[in-house]
Order: sequence, then structure tokens, then C-alpha cells
Amino acid sequence: MTHFRGWAAPGKSADLERLDFDPGAMGGEEVEIAVEYCGICHSDLAMVDSEWFPTHYPVVPGHEVVGTIVAVGAQVKGRVIGQRVGLGWHSNSCQHCQYCQGGEQNLCATRQPTIIGRHGGFADKVRAHWSWALPLPAGLDPASAGPLMCGGGTAFLPFVIHDIKPTDRVGVVGIGGLGHLAVKFAKAWGCDVTAFTSSPSKREEALALGAHRTVSSVDVKELKAHAGKLDFLLVTVGASLEWDALIGTLAPKGRLHLVGMVTEAMKVRTSSLLSWQRSISASPTPSPVTLMKMMEFCVRHGIAPQVEHFPMSRVNDAVAHLRSGNARYRVVLDADFV
Repeated sequence: MTHFRGWAAPGKSADLERLDFDPGAMGGEEVEIAVEYCGICHSDLAMVDSEWFPTHYPVVPGHEVVGTIVAVGAQVKGRVIGQRVGLGWHSNSCQHCQYCQGGEQNLCATRQPTIIGRHGGFADKVRAHWSWALPLPAGLDPASAGPLMCGGGTAFLPFVIHDIKPTDRVGVVGIGGLGHLAVKFAKAWGCDVTAFTSSPSKREEALALGAHRTVSSVDVKELKAHAGKLDFLLVTVGASLEWDALIGTLAPKGRLHLVGMVTEAMKVRTSSLLSWQRSISASPTPSPVTLMKMMEFCVRHGIAPQVEHFPMSRVNDAVAHLRSGNARYRVVLDADFV
């Protein structure tokens, strides 16, 4: 029997506790990764809290993994023991549907999330299909790269699928774990960048990250003053917002795109969409190929998440810090199992 050591939530919103578990037999196309670092994402908290749907407990969160491959199955291709890799929200997909064959494995109907139905990266080891364990490019700091595997990829994908141009005027709503990276991406992309935040204290921080200006995301009067100015507005938060006023900041043919999980119904007047041919869209975490492109983009432009480190043995302190809203901007756990 194989034993992995992890930190698991035994019940809804509970503190995490040490858990030794048997991961089962290793698949022929799987790799086993010794975890070095693992970011904490709000999706991890959503699983601990049963926010999206009832979670099956105990659950070991963690899906922003950086580690070293220590074992490979007999059918693994292109991955070797000793290779440092990153692992994100997904750990497997069917490999044969039209989306997998077309390089959009993130849209596979049977894709396997890293922390749903299995245990994730708040552990000494984690397993994944080799195609989702992505080699880290040279020049990417492994100690801060974990958040790129989920938060970074999620913020990067919209720029790719909507063919954002360097001449576009881009807005980013929410200067947090995803938003701070989205601002950096948009600036490096060559765009004119407007940062929207509900926190006055983050305005200077947004400018330091690369935004050209800041706007309140909750002050309708201030939003109206920026009417018709943006080609693309990326919403990175999961809160209910002043949707009509935000849509009003879009130019004709402008797009409001969601990457934050808004759990409440969106109330939107269609007149502003129809009159100016505006649109609303959304996207999940990306495919392996887009994650690799995102990492290369980060290396080329010197982009890294802004992180705070905690030893994994202090995971509950790290979770509390993230819940407080004081994290700047991603929290990373350093594996310290002995």
C-alpha cells in the first residue's frame, strides 16, 4: 500500500488536518510528482466550503502545483524522472474526443479536475496524466510559478481566444489573485490598461502593476464617466457588480468577459448590448498548450505572480490570510513534510 501525506478538510469550512491516504494503483499514463510548492486559490476555498456544490469529504485541496517527477507509468511520453513540472486545475482528460484532439482538452466532457473526486496538491505527492504535467521553462522561478498554473492561465486565456490586439483598450475588474496578473498580461500585450477596483487602497498598487489609470468598480457615477471607452473588459472577481454600468464602459462591439465564478444570477439590460453590438462571454482554465504559451510569455516579459509564502504545515494560517482579503496577491505553500 502506498501512502501519500496531505492536509485535508474533514468537513465543510473546517480547518485542514493531516491525512495519510492511499492514492491507489498508478496508471500507465500517469506521472507522480513530489510537491515542492502549491498555491492556494479561491477555488480551493470553494471546495472546502462546498460553495459550488456539495464536496465529498475529506478533501485535500491544491491545484497550483510545482514539483519534480519521481515516478512515471509505462506509457508516459515526454516526461522523465527528475523533471520539474507544473500542474493546474485539471489532471486528466479523455485524449480522444474532438476537443482533446483539437488541443482544447480543457473543454473535454470527462476532464478530471485535480481536486474533485481525488486528492490534490496540499500533499507531499500528487499524480496526473503526463499531458497535464507541464515542464517549467528555463527562466521561470519555481517558487512563484504555482499560481500561473491556474490563476495565471485563467487570466491569460481570454487574450488568446478573443485575439486581443496590442492597440485594444482593456479593462480589468478586480485587482486580486487573477486581476493583478491580468493587468501585467495586458500591459505586456501592449494594450492601454484600465484597472477597476472597489478598494481605494489598491489604486496605487494597480498603477504599479502596469495599469495606465484606475476606476472604481462600484461607483456608478465614476463608471459612467468612462462610458464607451473600452474594447475589452475582463472581470476577474466572483462578486455581483454594477453590470449595466460596467457594460456601459464598452465601446461599440466591445466585450465583457468573465473568468470569476459569479454564483448569483446576473441582472443585465439587453438594450445596451443590442444598441452597440456588445457581447458577454466567459472562459475556464486553459488547455495544456495555452498554459505552455502563457509560461513562455511570462519568461519573455519577466512576468511573475506576486506571492507570499507559508510552510505547508501552517496551511490553516495561510488559508485564514487568504480569507481575510489581505493577501498580496497569491499565497504559496512550501512543502515541508518530514
